[in-house]
Amino acid sequence: MIKSITKIKSSLRARRRAAIRKRLSGSSERPRLVVFRSNKYIYAQIIDDSRGITLCSMSSKAKDFSAGKAKTKTEISHVVGLQLGEKALAAGIKTIAFDRAGYKYHGRVKALADGARKAGLEF
Repeated sequence: MIKSITKIKSSLRARRRAAIRKRLSGSSERPRLVVFRSNKYIYAQIIDDSRGITLCSMSSKAKDFSAGKAKTKTEISHVVGLQLGEKALAAGIKTIAFDRAGYKYHGRVKALADGARKAGLEF
């Protein structure tokens, strides 16, 4: 029986995600920045796992998001990272743990991380 490539890729990502989450958790001192990447948008949120709350979030779909001159999805991801970093610094968050959620640290995920670092977050 032949499985579709989508099911295989999603099951492998779920397995990687579980392995990452087994050893990575956000705390009050160092919350977790988690990334979700869809085909069209990118979402990022900073989570305090000890209290179970989202401290701040940003996505390319948000109403307060402005892409500026960014045209490609990678450039938009960089801008999302910059704006999330600015929101986090305004909320008093300086250091975070980066959770790539099973995605490869490449392309849009890397661009978002670089944008957050450029805004002043440390991880």
